[in-house]
Amino acid sequence: MKKRNLLVRLLSGIWSGIDSFRKLLHLLLLLLLFAIFVGALSGTTSMLPDRAALLIQPVGVIVEELEGDPFDRAVAELLDESQPQTVLQDIIDALDYASTDERIAAVHIELSSLGAAGLPKLQRIARAIEDFRDSGKPVIASADFMTQQAYFIAAHADEVYLNPEGGVLLQGYGRFRSYFRDAIEKLKLDWNIFKVGTYKSAVEPFERMDMSDADREASLNLIEQLWGTYLEDVAAARGISVAEMEEYTSRFTDVVAAADGDLAQAARDHNLVDELLTRTELRELLIGYVGTEEDSDVNYSAIGMMDYLAHEDLLNGELVAEENIGIIIASGTIQSGSQPPGAIGADSTAALLRRARDDESVKAVVLRVDSPGGSAFASDVIANEIAALQDAGKPVVASMSSVAASGGYWISVGADRIFANPMTITGSIGIFGMIPTYQRTAAYLGIANDGIGSTPLAGQLRPDRAMTDDAKRLVQLVIEEGYDDFISRVATYRGMEKDDVDVVGQGRVWTGADALRHGLVDELGGLEEAIAFAAELVDIPEGEYGRKSIKTELSPTEQMIVDMLGTAKSFGLQFNFLRPEPSSLQRLAGRLEQALAPLAEFDDPKGVYAHCLCALE
Repeated sequence: MKKRNLLVRLLSGIWSGIDSFRKLLHLLLLLLLFAIFVGALSGTTSMLPDRAALLIQPVGVIVEELEGDPFDRAVAELLDESQPQTVLQDIIDALDYASTDERIAAVHIELSSLGAAGLPKLQRIARAIEDFRDSGKPVIASADFMTQQAYFIAAHADEVYLNPEGGVLLQGYGRFRSYFRDAIEKLKLDWNIFKVGTYKSAVEPFERMDMSDADREASLNLIEQLWGTYLEDVAAARGISVAEMEEYTSRFTDVVAAADGDLAQAARDHNLVDELLTRTELRELLIGYVGTEEDSDVNYSAIGMMDYLAHEDLLNGELVAEENIGIIIASGTIQSGSQPPGAIGADSTAALLRRARDDESVKAVVLRVDSPGGSAFASDVIANEIAALQDAGKPVVASMSSVAASGGYWISVGADRIFANPMTITGSIGIFGMIPTYQRTAAYLGIANDGIGSTPLAGQLRPDRAMTDDAKRLVQLVIEEGYDDFISRVATYRGMEKDDVDVVGQGRVWTGADALRHGLVDELGGLEEAIAFAAELVDIPEGEYGRKSIKTELSPTEQMIVDMLGTAKSFGLQFNFLRPEPSSLQRLAGRLEQALAPLAEFDDPKGVYAHCLCALE
């Protein structure tokens, strides 16, 4: 054979090398995809040392369920863009698992990043800590700086440590709002307000410049009960007197002055914490409990809460059985249509209730409510679906979390049994509507509106036209009928006279303890008590029923995508290229959208709302 020339042989060699490299890349890619696929199917978790501390680091707000569409939220977590939130049940479950796990020698609760949390949620965490302490294993709480919420949890630990440069800030509870009447007048807006209920204060910011006497009375009742309970619980947990706690909080400036302006030392002097330790000193202390771990980010032998839960869930499997108590979370503002978790949608929540009705393994349902209410129409849609569930022979037990007021109470009142925490904010049985119009603003800018219609109502509900007296009377009639429907519903389900419901209604907010006294709830207790009672209603003995969480879940395809991406990230693949840096205009638009988001919650088709707007600081 004729020998090929040098150039052909050179090109052939280059091509052969490229082809071999291509095959190698294909092989590596296939191996990577196979590893990702196997990792996604196996649900790999972090290895648990033979002796370790369970590290619980709650971040952001403590919630009943994470907000947002599950797939969007999962992708956001991969991009490190997820909202700072911690699920309450995750903390409870982790402490429960750890109490009987011989490998867990201690629990370290690091509270520097904890955000807001209602007192009932904090009490539930405190109870779980106390149950864990019965195991004889220590609970160590620490933080660089402790907010009021963080300190409540820390106080129930065996040992409480604070950074020397930190502090414990206990501000008490308060209710402060901005009032807009004068601004509305300066903008030449007409804010037409319709309500029933002396204490229905949700509309007050738009018609007043200060808090009404009725709102002040109701708010003071709430604040005093919440603060009194907070002080009593913390004092008992720390082994100090309520008087000592009151001195620290009521004379805080003098207390800090006595410590020469040192916030941390002031807390130590008043026995709120055991010692002041730097991060290095704290690590050394924890190493003394569980040993060192060089590969750990914290330098002591530890496993994070979410890794631990994944590990235990994999070992123990799901908590479902042949006969189950279904658990449905109703958290957030009540709105029309389908809403993602973190909001209560008439259609989406009704769909969850139908799933429970159609699931033969679900014998009863616990509805966990954490809502200030919202759309009256949407509340009624959900209430009707609860009734359908009961008609199918499946009892419903309502379990109130931090807030179950107004529409939150509306969807609870038809339950076979209502459980509330003593400090749950509930009641607020009242209705309101608001229709702002801007015809005066338009006239000031030189814009007029005119026309003709076939009926007296034509054009009367336009925002650029003033409402006539007849239109206002019409809306008020609708509001009054809505209130009558509300108190009639409460009277029917609670076995009360309408006049008696009206007395405790009128939009007034009560604590769970008050609500029990007034006949608005049946028992004081938490989620565990509600689940146990639901099992009793269907005659399932303790230990023979499972718990089935009925919630919006990822589709199989979405779950596979998330698992594969998560495994790829564990291999070191970064997704920063999917997260472009927003421009200044985009950041401004995002802040504006966030500020206006609450307005989107007012979507009732009749403009009628059973909403509390009763947040306490």
